[in-house]
Amino acid sequence: MTMKKAVYASLLLLALLLAISCQEATSAATNDNEMDGASPTLDTFGCGKKCSTRCKNVKARRERCKKYCNLCCNKCDGCVPSGQYGNKDECPCYRDMKSKAGKPKCP
Repeated sequence: MTMKKAVYASLLLLALLLAISCQEATSAATNDNEMDGASPTLDTFGCGKKCSTRCKNVKARRERCKKYCNLCCNKCDGCVPSGQYGNKDECPCYRDMKSKAGKPKCP
């Protein structure tokens, strides 16, 4: 009986080590994917500065404004309307992007 328990304990330990190594590999792959061009954190169009200007006077929810502005900017190849409000006709892509509820998505 003790031999069976030792074998089961060894298999359980091996399975645990395998699960941990798979989790680490998945985590490393996720970090690598964050660095490719699909990531909104990569500022290829200079959206960060444009959106900081766009959201400058937003008192509440400034981070939300910047988040959605950056999303829209990246999808619209760097086009962000000038100024802090309005002027959306300068960027039709930015202007026409809607949320699931049909409201304007871009600030």
